[in-house]
Amino acid sequence: MKTSIATVSLSGNLTQKLAAIQSAGFDGIEIFEQDFIASDFSPVEVGRMVRDHGLEITLFQPFRDFEGLPEPHRSRAFARAARKFELMNQLGTDLVLFCSSLHPAAMGGIDRMASDFHELGDLAQQYGVRVGYEALCWGRFVNDHRDAWEVVRRADHPNIGLILDSFHTLGRRIDPASIRSIPADKIFFVQMADAPAIEMDLLYWSRHFRNMPGEGDLDVTGFMRAVLATGYDGWLSLEIFNDQFRAGLPRLVALDGRRSLIALQDRARRAEPALAVDLPDFPPPAPVEQVEFIEFATSDDDASELTALLTATGFAPAGRHVSKPVTLWRQGGVNLLVNTDARGFARTSFVAHGTTVSEIGLKVPDAAASHARALALLAQPHTEAAGPGELTIPAIRGVSGSVIRFLDGGADLSRIWQVDFQTDPQPLPGAGLTGIDHIAQTMPYDEMLSSSLFYTEIFQAEKSPMVDVIDPDGLVRSQAIRSGRMRVTLNGAEARRTLAGRFIEESLGSSVQHIAFSSADIFASAAALAGLGFPALRIGANYYDDLAARFGLDPSLTKRLRAANIMYDEDAGGQFFQLYSMPRKDGFFLEVVQRQGNYQGYGAPNAPFRIAAQKRTARPAGMPRS
Repeated sequence: MKTSIATVSLSGNLTQKLAAIQSAGFDGIEIFEQDFIASDFSPVEVGRMVRDHGLEITLFQPFRDFEGLPEPHRSRAFARAARKFELMNQLGTDLVLFCSSLHPAAMGGIDRMASDFHELGDLAQQYGVRVGYEALCWGRFVNDHRDAWEVVRRADHPNIGLILDSFHTLGRRIDPASIRSIPADKIFFVQMADAPAIEMDLLYWSRHFRNMPGEGDLDVTGFMRAVLATGYDGWLSLEIFNDQFRAGLPRLVALDGRRSLIALQDRARRAEPALAVDLPDFPPPAPVEQVEFIEFATSDDDASELTALLTATGFAPAGRHVSKPVTLWRQGGVNLLVNTDARGFARTSFVAHGTTVSEIGLKVPDAAASHARALALLAQPHTEAAGPGELTIPAIRGVSGSVIRFLDGGADLSRIWQVDFQTDPQPLPGAGLTGIDHIAQTMPYDEMLSSSLFYTEIFQAEKSPMVDVIDPDGLVRSQAIRSGRMRVTLNGAEARRTLAGRFIEESLGSSVQHIAFSSADIFASAAALAGLGFPALRIGANYYDDLAARFGLDPSLTKRLRAANIMYDEDAGGQFFQLYSMPRKDGFFLEVVQRQGNYQGYGAPNAPFRIAAQKRTARPAGMPRS
């Protein structure tokens, strides 16, 4: 199925939008009337520009307030339509969108509207164009695709058909199964949009909060299945009104859009295998079995500060790469790599961000399959030459330009530590840390949806609802993604003075701001860490007084928590304990957690108090680093 996107979905001028749409690999473009009018190009020039980019103009839109009007409004509407048809001929497109009327003089009536569209069909036929009728979910008389279809059916004209928009159907909670009975040849065009579940005015919701399929909460997969079940094989397009996207990078938004349409069709065919989907075959999503390693890029001069923190957290050197200056640090089931290579991707990452997490190794059921799926969903491949006898590990570029490597239990990739490293077989004492609980990635807020889409479509993953985290200097949005044994929290900074915002500035866009390690006994770990000189974040007494009152904790437990600077949360599923390190100068920090019972959260109620404590320790904004 060919893919298209409306120009209104992207920021920039028409030239910039065309370049972004072409780069993302779309086949066509919907010309939104405002974008055309705002440009300084003639219709013929716009059509030529589009074709020069290897694209087709799939739709011209919108035409408003046409049907069911009394005179003289009716004649004026037909005259306006004729002028638009002439414009379409010059642009080189044959389909226009007419949305259901909001005109205050409109009289409604299915037969009256159908008669208007039949006459319009005759006019359209003279110009060699077609008209698609779309039900706006806030339309005055037609706000349901079933009613729009009835108008089209009664109009009974080959040049009049139906345009379906997932938002207008799903936003009104209309069952998309009703689409299955519509003849495919009368569906002229299909537009897709998702949205978060928010109770608000339909028009405002539509104009500000639409997002890519898979980024919201609507049943876009059910809608896609219903469309495919009709036998429709025409254009599949995106019409996204979103304030973030209007301010975002057009190439990133366009790439996400095309990824979302590929993933949407893939979900539909896996949910209903009998459907015919025009997609190449590629592997299904798989869960992450574990985070196999995290690699830091640094330099010889800066490595000492990082390794001092790792030592104080109970890690110890346990091996070295056979050909590169990469040291393996271990504790429990955690593998951390410190890369001081003066060449290659690690060096590029260090130069760009300072000491940073540059790579994450994920163990999956089948590394080649996960890699193939990622590439099919437009992930950028990453390659670096391996030394003689070393493993070639499939990799892609991840969030904020970092690298994700895929490992599995096969004969080759399961032997990474035996083949690529010379390791110390002696057990290390450590501080009781057993694994990686979660990785926290920080980014500008307008990149959050993109990052969420990346994880949830490439992996078998689920996302939690977005939550607001209050920083003393602004708001941070947070959303957790979980795939098997990988947990990632995405934190979007809206204000530059927040702790997250300052990290973005200090690290020049590095993504991983903190790593949380798991412990089976956080009090024992805290005691061991104290003996190692772990720079624990001091939590104020007021927090513990409030904690005791909120949860009715035993005084002896509250005393132990306060003595060790451990934070606490609980829900119906279980309990959660958190111990933080002091942040580094760039804002990076470590965390140790213990989960009891079925607690699935991340201690969100503690975040404002943790952030306040971290800010008390930070150097003032604008002060140079020592």
